[in-house]
Amino acid sequence: MNQSYDVIIVGSGPAGLGAAFHIIENSSKSVLLLEKSKISSGGLRNDCKQNYTYPVGFTTELWNEEEAERMLAMVARHLNPDIVQQRNLDVYIKRAENLGVKLLNIKQSHVGTDRAKGLIADLIQKLLEKGVTVALETEVDDINYDAKKIYLKDESEIRFGDIVLAPGRAGYNWLQNQMDKMNIQYSDNVVDVGVRIEAREQNYPIVKDYYDPKFIFPGRVRTFCTNSGSAHIVKEKYEKYYSVNGHAYSTDMASNSLVNFAMLKTITLTDPVVSGHQFAEILGQMAMQLSGGQPMMQRIGDFRLGKRSKRETFNDDLYDFQPTLKNATPGDLSLAIPSKILRDIWRAMKLLDTIIPGILHPSTIIYYPEIKTYAIRPEFISSYFMVKKNLYMIGDGAGTSRGITGAWASGIRAAEGILLNS
Repeated sequence: MNQSYDVIIVGSGPAGLGAAFHIIENSSKSVLLLEKSKISSGGLRNDCKQNYTYPVGFTTELWNEEEAERMLAMVARHLNPDIVQQRNLDVYIKRAENLGVKLLNIKQSHVGTDRAKGLIADLIQKLLEKGVTVALETEVDDINYDAKKIYLKDESEIRFGDIVLAPGRAGYNWLQNQMDKMNIQYSDNVVDVGVRIEAREQNYPIVKDYYDPKFIFPGRVRTFCTNSGSAHIVKEKYEKYYSVNGHAYSTDMASNSLVNFAMLKTITLTDPVVSGHQFAEILGQMAMQLSGGQPMMQRIGDFRLGKRSKRETFNDDLYDFQPTLKNATPGDLSLAIPSKILRDIWRAMKLLDTIIPGILHPSTIIYYPEIKTYAIRPEFISSYFMVKKNLYMIGDGAGTSRGITGAWASGIRAAEGILLNS
């Protein structure tokens, strides 16, 4: 690495990549892309599901459809998506509308966890060939905004002209610390709290026609991140709790005939608890205490009868498939999930079972918690996601997007701001 660069980008997820490609392809500026992991840990790494229809993946307060569609065309030129064909949507849309539910029709592409690593390596190689300096396993410790310097964990320092921060959701604490140091105002009062459903594919056959169906239910509940084929549930480590998530391998891998998806309720907080991350930690820690430090799981059959699931519930009898997250603890979700949240999610589940009969089969498993924090959104001083002169914050971690394509688009927009102001 050199001692100074025209532009330094912190984070190699889709937002950082979008900014790096746009700057290097449209200017002669020197660019340094920093990533603390061995490989991009953003949304490209796991499952790599991409949506190419507004508003999915975009923060509607910061984007309009015309601008998003313009950016999505630019995103597609780099990611070369193979759009999944959809069938019979009119039937599902009509059923949903009859119940006051909305099914979004989205153009989608699915890479798969097994192929994601190769895609990321190819993107990084293209950046290197274009002249971007890429430093993996290199962590930024601090930023001196006034001196225009960053300090790395190895105590070295590098000067910048412009700096773009794209640390992703995992970089929440670091990003908040930087905002506090630089007196940047921000908000953090929205959070998604929900569960992840795992079922036999035959009990959720819509995935044969629509890979990741997006249902919007009354009560601010929605389906999110559907996976099928070779589908698995995993746990994600946060500072004080585990959350569950789902992913799927590509069609190159043998199918396990399972499907999983999240049911999330959006919560907007007011005084005295105004931090979505704080609320998530409270709920996450309570769940961990009730389930021995692991995520909790319960069969639908037990839930409907009002009794907790036990280890012997997960057998090969009526319940004809084993959970893919094997170390989850059998339990009683009603003890862990706030009643208002659980009530709205269960009402949405019953509506979904009316639209697609079978998802409430007794064998279906509910995992908890799945919590999605909405990032810590700064007050922007320009439409290019500038928070101070020469300082930009982008991606899911800064609240400018809610997914791979939206994050990449936010990187392009920040890059356009840098080029415009240079």
